[in-house]
Amino acid sequence: MNEQLKTFVQVARSGSFSKAAEQLFISPTAVMKQMNLLERQTGAPLFNRTNHGVMLTEAGAAFIKDAEFILQYYQEAVTRMRQASQANRHIVRIGTSMLNSCKVLIDLWNEISDVSPEFGISIVHFEDDAHTLPTTYRTIGQSFDIMVGPFLADSWKDYYRVLELGSYRFCFAVSRHHRLASNKTLSVTDLYGEKLAIVNGGNCSVIHDIRDFLIKNHPQIRIKDIPRLYDLDGFNRCEESNIVMLTLEAWSDIHPSLVTIPSDLDYVVPHGLLYSLHPSEGVNQFIEIIKEMK
Repeated sequence: MNEQLKTFVQVARSGSFSKAAEQLFISPTAVMKQMNLLERQTGAPLFNRTNHGVMLTEAGAAFIKDAEFILQYYQEAVTRMRQASQANRHIVRIGTSMLNSCKVLIDLWNEISDVSPEFGISIVHFEDDAHTLPTTYRTIGQSFDIMVGPFLADSWKDYYRVLELGSYRFCFAVSRHHRLASNKTLSVTDLYGEKLAIVNGGNCSVIHDIRDFLIKNHPQIRIKDIPRLYDLDGFNRCEESNIVMLTLEAWSDIHPSLVTIPSDLDYVVPHGLLYSLHPSEGVNQFIEIIKEMK
């Protein structure tokens, strides 16, 4: 009935079924069918049809003001309903960047969001910049509530809590012009004579273990320590200098001129949610739902 009333009011304003159809983005035939149905339901002819358009009958003229009032009241009622619904709704702000994509969490949430309509998601972008990321880690809970990504910053774990969702394997990234670029997998021994960039500005214990393992057992690899966090600039430099870079499988599509190749390194790093030490009640409830789903 609501759609029929909207169509009735538009036809009355336009004076034409075809003009009303243009305004409503439906076909003239659909407009006529709705008006025929409305006339049957009301039991009175609402329009006089002529070759020059349509005009309201006496019954139609008597009905038009009530129809407009009903539509306005309906819209106001829907607005009040939505406001009441939003009053009890928790908006969870999810931080996202190229290296710390929120897709894993959004995919998980989309599976269960229908049973938790009291929560909404707001996406907040931040930059993958090695100079600003330390502040981003330390201030989780301010600009956004949750950050999604690998746990590579052990030095700042006093500033956030974590919820592990899985793990990523370590890989090697090389320029598409590198001699190893065509390999389907890379053994550590394939890197003999190569320079390997190891990024570890977050003092990640797993990366420390990989570095110590390579230095002790494979001195034929030249280690280039990069005492900063992973950021896009690091991937750019790797491509430009044509050196090998220790990376994660999750970042295989980060740089179009780099090839990410699986390695035989038997190391993984956990990934999941990073959130404030003192989350709001709404964020806490959201995390608990994710925990149950996990």
